[in-house]
Amino acid sequence: MFGLSDGLISNVSLVIGFAGSGVGSDVIRLAGFAGAIAGAVSMGAGEWISISAQNELIHRELIVERRELVVNPASEQAELAAMYQGHGMEASTANQAAAEVMRVPEDALAVHAREEFGMDPDELPNALQSALLSFICFLVGALLPVLPWLSGSGNSAKWTSVGIGVVVAAGLGIAVGKFAERNKVTSAIRQVLILLGACAATYLIGRLLHVTVS
Repeated sequence: MFGLSDGLISNVSLVIGFAGSGVGSDVIRLAGFAGAIAGAVSMGAGEWISISAQNELIHRELIVERRELVVNPASEQAELAAMYQGHGMEASTANQAAAEVMRVPEDALAVHAREEFGMDPDELPNALQSALLSFICFLVGALLPVLPWLSGSGNSAKWTSVGIGVVVAAGLGIAVGKFAERNKVTSAIRQVLILLGACAATYLIGRLLHVTVS
């Protein structure tokens, strides 16, 4: 949803900004497709780099943690018991639970990873899958406001682009509100206002610059 929203808002405001400048529909189409592709590649690459770096850091921490479990098992057990006490366990219960976990090194490693890093080492996110999903979602959202310019031009294409943006933004807002268990109408209005605000800003810039390409 966030990839779709990013692509939609980014490209509908880009298209409307170009439309406000007075350029022809062919230039607007080019800008729309270029913005969609560039944004999708940037989104996918950013997601891949972010998750890859996160996974590499976690793997490094796991190596350190595994070594500490071998070299300083008593210290690691005490650390784990302290974590359990922090969650509300009695000291004796926490010590017993920590001792039971430490009997199996791999189980101890997994528990330490979840407690210290908030990640399960067996369920790390797949960087490539996340990157592809971000790429596709952004691209779909970004191409929607370009569709009216494939066969149309002028005010009709411009307002259709904005209309598509409003409808899709409202739908995404409703979906976010539903999953977040918040007021769906408020969430939809927020998404639409953000989109309209971005469009108004870029359209105003386009009108002020008023660049005409012959």
